[in-house]
Amino acid sequence: MNVSPQVPQVPQVPQYPPYAAQPSYLPYPYPYPEPVASPAPSPAPEPVPAPAVARTVRTERQGPVLHIELDSPATGNAVTSAMLDELLAVLAVPDPAVRVIVLSGAGRDFCLGGDRDELFAGLDQDPTGGGIRNYGEKARRVCDALTNSSAVTVARVQGRATGAGFALALACDLRVGADNAVFRLPELALGLPVAWGGLLPRLLHEVGAARVREIILTSRPVGAVEARELAILQRVVPEQDLDGAVAEWVRPVTRRPEAALRVTKTLLASHAAATRLADASVLDAELMASVLAAAHYTRGLAAQPPAH
Repeated sequence: MNVSPQVPQVPQVPQYPPYAAQPSYLPYPYPYPEPVASPAPSPAPEPVPAPAVARTVRTERQGPVLHIELDSPATGNAVTSAMLDELLAVLAVPDPAVRVIVLSGAGRDFCLGGDRDELFAGLDQDPTGGGIRNYGEKARRVCDALTNSSAVTVARVQGRATGAGFALALACDLRVGADNAVFRLPELALGLPVAWGGLLPRLLHEVGAARVREIILTSRPVGAVEARELAILQRVVPEQDLDGAVAEWVRPVTRRPEAALRVTKTLLASHAAATRLADASVLDAELMASVLAAAHYTRGLAAQPPAH
């Protein structure tokens, strides 16, 4: 007897309605929306270049000779804090291969002194004179670097060398001036002390106390011929011959044995410093700041309306 095999019953799967009928189960409606393309990234902005810093000192190397030029003729090469920074960057780390440093000024004048507008603007920001102290300390370091350099330093002077310009020239070993060179210290007439870069002790040593007193107290100009008589200059030539006079000094100096030249420069600087019984140049910055701060304060009081 044949028995038909039992076919197992497959349970019926319930039929669910389409997804569109069950919106509560889906995070998005059906059908899904077409993907939206992301917007193209904006191009990166072009970098804005930093403003160029105006240079006030130009340097040129010619073999063992380094030429340093104060290069702000529109201001008469007035010495600003930025100019002192540039000079220090060159002088504070000397190159042993440099045998001679020539310091000159662009334009009609060697240097008309410190930038008084900058000094008084600094007092508006700090009435105690902190900015002036910083400026004065940099001035002393620059002049000391010129005097104590292992290289022979030469000042090439034309036109006016006033105040700080006088100090920069006097800090050099050798000084040649054009016949139109004029030196002047107007500080006292301007209500300032002669306290810039160690000028006073150098001037007393080179010229002598009696003549220095007269030059400072009268604030009178000293022409090229008198400057040579006083040893402020060692040589005076027509302006067109300045470069030739500098070259006449540079040629023999660069031929000297390097070690002997370096030791001789050190000896000369040491003996010159020893003759200064009391070198108070370290106080220059403090003296300048104190006097200017007091003057600034007095002007402020005078500008106030009278009390009623």
